[in-house]
Amino acid sequence: MHRRRRTALSVAAALIAAGPLLTACGSDAHPGAAAVVGGDRIEVTALQAQVRDVRTAQQASPQGEMLIKDTGDLNREKLNGMIFDRIVEKVAADAGVTASRKEVQQTRRDAAQQSGGDEQLTAMLLQQQGIAPDEVDGVIRRNVLMNKIAEKHGITNTPEGQKKLTDLFSAASKALKIEVNPRYGSWDNDRIQLGRYSAPWIRQLTRDAEPVPTGM
Repeated sequence: MHRRRRTALSVAAALIAAGPLLTACGSDAHPGAAAVVGGDRIEVTALQAQVRDVRTAQQASPQGEMLIKDTGDLNREKLNGMIFDRIVEKVAADAGVTASRKEVQQTRRDAAQQSGGDEQLTAMLLQQQGIAPDEVDGVIRRNVLMNKIAEKHGITNTPEGQKKLTDLFSAASKALKIEVNPRYGSWDNDRIQLGRYSAPWIRQLTRDAEPVPTGM
C-alpha cells in the first residue's frame, strides 16, 4: 500500500511535468501524413481532430482566452505528444512492461484524489499541458509506462539516471526512423525535441537537478 501511494505521487508529479514531445525531419514522400513513426502514419486528419478537441475544451473553460493564447503552437504540441506516445510504447515493449486498464484507472483515481477530484485533475491537465478531457487516460497510461520503464532499468533520481533515461529514449527515436512533414519542423534525435521547441518534459529530462518519475 505504501509503495503504491509513493508510485501515485510520482505519477501525479509526472502528469504535471510530462509535456508533449517530438518530431523529425521529413519530406513529401507521405502525402496526407503529419508524421511516420516506425512505418506507421500519423494522419493530418488525426492531428487536427486532437487540436479541435483541445480548442473546444479550452473555449468552454473560464480561462479559455488565456489558455488559447498560451497554446498558439498547438498543432506542433499535439503532434509531439502523438509521436512521443509511440516512442514510449517501443521503449516499454523492449523492456517487457505493460499498463493494464485497471492500473490506469487506479492511477487516475489516486492522481485525482491528490488534485482535489477528477474535475480538478482534468482542468489542471488542460491548463498546464493542453490535454483534452478524453485524452487524460492516454496521458496517465503514458506515465504508468514511464514509471515502469524507469523501474525496470534501475533509473534513479541522479544525473546518471537522467542520462540513462535520455539515452534510452534517444535510441528508441533513432530506431523508429521518425519522419515528419516539414511544415511541422525538424527532429533532433539526440536532444529529443522538435527544433527549438522545448516541452516541460524535455526540460525535466535534460536538467540534472530535476527528478525523473521513477515511481519508486
